[in-house]
Amino acid sequence: MKKKINPNKIKSGVNLKISLFFIFMIMSNGAFSQTDGFKEFLGEVYDSDTKKPLIFATLTLEGTNISTITNTEGEFSLKVPESNTSENVIVSFLGYKTKQIPILQFKSDGNEISMTELVTQLAEVNLSVPKDARALVRETLKKRGENYIDNPTVMTAFYRETIKRRRQNVSLSEAVVNIYKAPYSSNKNDALKLFKARKSTDYSKLDTLALKLQGGPFNALFVDMVKYPDYIFADDLFEFYDFSFSNATRVDDKQIYVINFEQKPSVLDPLYSGKLYIDVDNKILTSAIYSLNITDRDLAAQMFVRRKPRNADVWPTEVAYRVDYREKDGKWYYGYSNVMMEFKINWDKKLFNSVYSMSCEMAITDWEENLSNEIPKYRDRIKSDIILTDEAIGFADPDFWGEYNIIEPEKSIESAIKKIQRQLKRGKIDGGGASAASQ
Repeated sequence: MKKKINPNKIKSGVNLKISLFFIFMIMSNGAFSQTDGFKEFLGEVYDSDTKKPLIFATLTLEGTNISTITNTEGEFSLKVPESNTSENVIVSFLGYKTKQIPILQFKSDGNEISMTELVTQLAEVNLSVPKDARALVRETLKKRGENYIDNPTVMTAFYRETIKRRRQNVSLSEAVVNIYKAPYSSNKNDALKLFKARKSTDYSKLDTLALKLQGGPFNALFVDMVKYPDYIFADDLFEFYDFSFSNATRVDDKQIYVINFEQKPSVLDPLYSGKLYIDVDNKILTSAIYSLNITDRDLAAQMFVRRKPRNADVWPTEVAYRVDYREKDGKWYYGYSNVMMEFKINWDKKLFNSVYSMSCEMAITDWEENLSNEIPKYRDRIKSDIILTDEAIGFADPDFWGEYNIIEPEKSIESAIKKIQRQLKRGKIDGGGASAASQ
């Protein structure tokens, strides 16, 4: 018998906050540079055994900060300057053997890259293997006060959100935010304050449609599964999931359990499925990669689409998430997250549909203990319904971005952080990173 979840039991905070505004806007100002001087390589990355696509696999041009990640279909688009076509491409994915491939072996399209799992049999793990994967997940989440930073902290983070129409960049926004993070053992939510922001939009590629992502940095922050477990693994939702052990692996010399989870076949409402990476020695969640089960198109559209044109049918086709944690002085903390969504738009009286993808990612660049436990006043905080592309107009500051005053879509978020590291430190010294006056 199929089970219908009581809607009041589902705390779908991430889903509700990752909403879209669909508004008609007809404009025509190009903002992105052309691809002259670049070669573009298209392909897919997949598991060598299961042939399943690998979401969030990373491809990096060796010796450069040019990088890209695979989408929800495992597909990638890597743009390489013609002057770098003799280099190697490093392909990596969590729990898999890294590959190094000469760029000269790549074709313009149809590149297929198979990845092999880095496997350690569970029997080889020194500690006794828990028999119950579900119990291990519960224990890991309950130990968050022991293993994760349990004092108020102020984090500096770099945030980026991107909108593409098929493979073409349409809009890219970036921001530096301050996260006033509550202790992991506390049920108190984190507070955010905008420091600097900017955007680049090419409305000529929007097909007379302007897509806006509501929630901004909160979309990435709420993927912090340890701080916000109720969005996915609320106590009353555990019964709707099946948990199982996969082969163990190693990440940064740490022995890692890999736990698969997926909603039970008898559950109708969309829940999640994916992999949890848990440190063997200390029962610590180090990473998670998962996706939303979208089978009911209309229900999925209700979850994500806030407004749309009357003559268009809009629905998500894929929604995927990733979160990584880092360690400092024996304590773990939220370090990076990524949300990726793909949408289809069917227009009345049009033969072909439009395909858009939206992604947002955030990485912590620095953090320190918030000794005074002060947080910004409510009026100064970023609201959870923020639309960053609208806010970025008032916060753009060429002096802050320095030489990195042009948004480069092909650059990795890590390289962006390195380029503005000096400005980040200067802003912290000048004003504690706590204010952002309109320019």
